[in-house]
Amino acid sequence: MKVIIFGASGMVGQGVLRECLQAPDVQAVLAVGRSRLSLDHPKLRQLVRADLSDYSGVEDQLAGYDACFFSLGVSTSETDEAGFVRINHDLPLAAGRALVRCNPDMVFVYVSGGGTDTTEQGPVMWARVKGKTENSLRRLGFRGVYLFRPGFIVPMHGERSKTRMLRLLYIWFGWAFALLRRLMPGTILDTERMGQAMLEAARHGDGTHIAESAEIHHLARAARTPT
Repeated sequence: MKVIIFGASGMVGQGVLRECLQAPDVQAVLAVGRSRLSLDHPKLRQLVRADLSDYSGVEDQLAGYDACFFSLGVSTSETDEAGFVRINHDLPLAAGRALVRCNPDMVFVYVSGGGTDTTEQGPVMWARVKGKTENSLRRLGFRGVYLFRPGFIVPMHGERSKTRMLRLLYIWFGWAFALLRRLMPGTILDTERMGQAMLEAARHGDGTHIAESAEIHHLARAARTPT
């Protein structure tokens, strides 16, 4: 399996990149981003693009892949509504349109969020935007589209969130999140399980699937179960 990762420098992206590089059935990983990762690995190749809304001239480098893991995004605390729409809707759609032309049999895994509003009519801006993104991705024509809607995610192997407030929360309340994971194992996720679940979706996914936290846990368990 050959995979593409968008957002590999973010917390979830770091987690799925780690799992992909360790997975024996992943032959090659292409990380697409605005800056180069400070990581070298025999499986890893990088495509640096200043403008992640435009793939003209590089679509040949995107061809021949089986799955895409898209975890690039921004929170409402980091930008205004126009910026939120551009990053959380326009960029995944631009990537999706380019990829489906090159790889129509691809499985596209998009990290959305718990509470996403697919009616696009609700009162919460971020939920409407994420819902519109989910709906738009479904219509592109990929063999499979997995829409991951995690709740809270705990970093496991040194991954760091780009959101300052989340970094502080992990520092201040890391002990509490560890406890909650034990008390509510089906609710609190971590970056390792996210990566495992995304890989499992890519291995077996077709059609459209919405994966809330419990389903993400189920996919991660399936990935760890010997066949």
